[in-house]
Amino acid sequence: MSKICQITGKKAMIGNNVSHSKRRTKRSFDVNLFTKKFYWVEQDTWISLSVSAAGLRTINKIGLDAAIKRAAEKGYLS
Repeated sequence: MSKICQITGKKAMIGNNVSHSKRRTKRSFDVNLFTKKFYWVEQDTWISLSVSAAGLRTINKIGLDAAIKRAAEKGYLS
């Protein structure tokens, strides 16, 4: 399973480690992901989502149903 948030679509970024002598080596900036179970009241079922911390805040702000609809229309849900 790849490290992509199913609500916001955030994924790992590539960047550089920069040492004191300014040498650059490649590194990965991973997403702060959680596998979390949510109770979806509209469908009366439990679902398991891989969400980032920003995705959790989005769900808390607009609700699970609205967040899933928004993610589905943007193509983040698989």
